[in-house]
Amino acid sequence: MTQQHNNPILIEPTGELPRRVGIIGAGTIGPDIGYYLKSAIPGLNLVLIDISRDALERALERLHAYADKGLARGKLTPEQAAGVRQNLAASIDYDDLDGCDWVIEAATENIELKKQIFSRVEDITGRDCMITSNTSSIPAHSLFSHLRHPERTTVTHFFAPAFRNPVVEVVDWQQAAPAFIRRLRRLFYVTGKVPMVTRDVVCFMLDRIFDNWCNEAGFLLTGATPAQIDHTAGAYVHAGPFFVLNMSNGNPIIIETNTLQAELEGSHYQPANIFQQAIDHDNLGQPQITKIDNLGQPQIGGNDNLGQPQIADRGLLWDESGKWLTIKPGENVDVPQAVTAEIRDRLLGVLFSQTVDILDRDIGTAADLELGCRLAFAFRQGPLELMRELGEQESERILAKFTRAKPGMPGPQRPLHAYQDFHRFILADELDGVKIITLRRPEALNALHDNMTDEILALLKQYEDDPQTRGFIITGYGVAAFSAGADIGRFPSMLGDRDQCIDYARVCSRLLVYLDSCRKPVVAALNGMALGGGLELAIRCHGIVAVDNAWLQFPEITLGIAPGIGGMVVPYRRWPAAAAAFHGMLLAAEKMSAAKAHGLGIVDKLSETHDALLHDGIRLVGELADRRRGPADAPVSIAALPAGEDEPHSFAGQRLSGAVFAVIRQAISDAAAAASLDEALELGYAAFAESAATAAAREGISAFMEKRKPDFTGL
Repeated sequence: MTQQHNNPILIEPTGELPRRVGIIGAGTIGPDIGYYLKSAIPGLNLVLIDISRDALERALERLHAYADKGLARGKLTPEQAAGVRQNLAASIDYDDLDGCDWVIEAATENIELKKQIFSRVEDITGRDCMITSNTSSIPAHSLFSHLRHPERTTVTHFFAPAFRNPVVEVVDWQQAAPAFIRRLRRLFYVTGKVPMVTRDVVCFMLDRIFDNWCNEAGFLLTGATPAQIDHTAGAYVHAGPFFVLNMSNGNPIIIETNTLQAELEGSHYQPANIFQQAIDHDNLGQPQITKIDNLGQPQIGGNDNLGQPQIADRGLLWDESGKWLTIKPGENVDVPQAVTAEIRDRLLGVLFSQTVDILDRDIGTAADLELGCRLAFAFRQGPLELMRELGEQESERILAKFTRAKPGMPGPQRPLHAYQDFHRFILADELDGVKIITLRRPEALNALHDNMTDEILALLKQYEDDPQTRGFIITGYGVAAFSAGADIGRFPSMLGDRDQCIDYARVCSRLLVYLDSCRKPVVAALNGMALGGGLELAIRCHGIVAVDNAWLQFPEITLGIAPGIGGMVVPYRRWPAAAAAFHGMLLAAEKMSAAKAHGLGIVDKLSETHDALLHDGIRLVGELADRRRGPADAPVSIAALPAGEDEPHSFAGQRLSGAVFAVIRQAISDAAAAASLDEALELGYAAFAESAATAAAREGISAFMEKRKPDFTGL
């Protein structure tokens, strides 16, 4: 399994976006897939197919309700909402799939039924129609090998809710044409998804993680309650396994997927019997098992001669409807320390076991596995990051304990440290001798943090002296954001500590300072918004290209802080004639369109499409080969600053902090007059620290973390 490019936007387009799509199955996920497609592809014709007219009516009602909600919440424009409601049909007749460019099957998880469906679809649709299945577990070769033209078929596995969860697994199976897999990757990318290519094995990549995570939680019910297990799992994932199973009606899914995995890969994947009991609502058959031994295996009744914890009678595990009796995310329940340890080891054991197996068998990439766990399942960390944090010795202990307790479960085929050598937060590609670095944190709109900047810096250093490398491009993942700023997760703990804030700004600037003296050209390719720290990164590159709908902003003053890593210094030293525009950006958080930035000479080239963006960037790298452009190392003359204000406001009317306004205003003036760039940057770091000591900073950062509007009145 190979990928020609890591960033799908580099895949050459092979056709237009679909104009007519058919979805078979009007249950839960089919309409959700439809809403995603209708929202993302203007003018799309969508037809839903099902054997039940009632199911189709409910699906149409849901789609209209989604459009209403999206409009009310500002997620859709009136034109987009109208587009969702138009060109929308429902039918019980498969012949209505005629003329579709793409048919997606989202029916019951039954292999023979699905094969019959695909045979009918192949007979009805044209040769160029894409045919895919949303199955979460059935290998593609089991579904499509019987078709006359399997080269245009595969599995495209969405995750719930399909219109919001960005992850889609694209299965690269033996008979699928490579160009077809590339086309799907690109299609998903430009419509806002994060496609992840996986090998054609049962449960693919991500469901191997989550289904077995939930299945092991079922085995743990012999010694703990669902609430205790979910509480313990909360250290690693936003919502525990039983809460998620309740939300998704997931008990049948675990039985189906793990039964299939057991049939194909061994009985150690057999589903826990407790899931069928819950489906049957068999309250009388709920086990009353009282302890867990030191291997994590259940022991029924009896005295605990080994000193293991005694678990009191726990009562029922599910209610009369078969829902697990558990807690919501963030709620707490008492769990004895020894029970916590056993739950932790069992859940981490299966997580680490599946992780090493996925990588040893090349089912998916390490980077996709990490990102997929965070995006699809809301894990707080990817499993490899968690293993690195725990350390090799502790991770080995957990894995050894789990594989002893579950004979047949996979263990590592190499030292654990060997699994850690990959880029977690960037993608690296090469085109025409130019290294293309893609910032990939889509869950945070590609916000920068220390680990990401370290990866960028290491790649620059690795290839700066490579004679085959002409230069570099830095861009963002997706079509919405270059980078939405810098991650402020560490920031609240530093508020008020001047020295720590200055040191923090210097450390965060290490990549930017390196760019100032990089011997090969580095171009920022703005594929969307560039905010705060993301904009500070872009303006330190030697050139900038941007799609014409991109925009730039320094929003820091709305958070009660000053830009910390050169934003008050570098713009004036690179484009002094645009000083008046920068005053508005820094003191009133004004947005600047890419078109205006181009007119001011900040952006070198406007690109009409995302396809053209990186090619324009490559041309600019060539133009900059013999000349570097960076901040002036001497004082600069700038336009007069606006007068100080006691009650300043942003361009949008938000009340700002007069104290922070004054700090930024003074820093701009002092940095422009500084004798050298280094001196000016130090003044900027100090001003950032000064702003961080204000009451406005405490209010602004708290409001950001609490997702509310700050109130600077009286501060």
